[in-house]
Amino acid sequence: MSQIKLHILGCGSAKPSSSHKPSCQVLDFRNNLMMIDCGEGAQGEFMRKHLKFSRLNHIFISHLHGDHCLGLPGLISTMALHGHGGKITIHTFEEGVDIFRRIFDTFCTETPFEICFNILNKNKKSIVIEDDALRVWSIPLNHRVPAVGFLFEEKPKPRHINAYAMERHGVPLSMVNRLRLGEDYETPTGEIIKNEILTTAPDESISYAYISDTAFSREIARNVSGVTWLYHESTYDSSLEATAKKRYHSTARQAAMAAVEAEATHLILGHYSSRYGGDETTLLNDASQVFANTILAKEGLTIALDNTK
Repeated sequence: MSQIKLHILGCGSAKPSSSHKPSCQVLDFRNNLMMIDCGEGAQGEFMRKHLKFSRLNHIFISHLHGDHCLGLPGLISTMALHGHGGKITIHTFEEGVDIFRRIFDTFCTETPFEICFNILNKNKKSIVIEDDALRVWSIPLNHRVPAVGFLFEEKPKPRHINAYAMERHGVPLSMVNRLRLGEDYETPTGEIIKNEILTTAPDESISYAYISDTAFSREIARNVSGVTWLYHESTYDSSLEATAKKRYHSTARQAAMAAVEAEATHLILGHYSSRYGGDETTLLNDASQVFANTILAKEGLTIALDNTK
């Protein structure tokens, strides 16, 4: 079972509609929740999915357009009412830090948790956070205002122990952790037992890229090369490519082209124009002609991110 799940809380674009909520996703990485963008209605969808505020520790804001961040003050206020403790880190631009601090100082003055800010680099691909299991990058996008996407990379996993081989070669249990990390075993007589004899290959690591509002760019796609799951904005169908270019957005076909360029395994479409009225079949058809392994984001959808082709 995959230890990484993606929850779609909102996949509409800027103009409100009755079909979709503004942009918001939650990535569940080994039971730790990370929110990506926070459009209006995010807290309601969060609770509707029965997600736990106590497990939410990071919020990543791709850019400072309202449909990607206006849900944040309400979310923080509600988390305070729920008695969420500890610390929450908001990743945003320097301008966002100033804006959100002033809002929180007015409407969220008594939070039982610490609010920390991490300033994103808007100009080059940069590491945002990193620990033993996960590395998160910011990816500069091409939009009307400074914007970044995010690449979540699961670090290489430990190798699997072959218990029969260990017993056969008399390997002590104290070597298990070192074998998992790829080390060979040297016997008391000096014989080297290669690691591949004592272990089997690790499970493949998963990566997820969130490419929000942007004009199509091969450079952006190359910045997430080899990604397992790619979410790419697809505001318009291919007949509106000129409109997409003018507004620094992408068509579904261009999203598929990005998936091909990135050699992604899966593509998720989202950020739909309200003109489609909740029926994004045209967008799916446009993209599928270029990249077959494509699905549509939809509020309430949960996707187990794995390596299944």
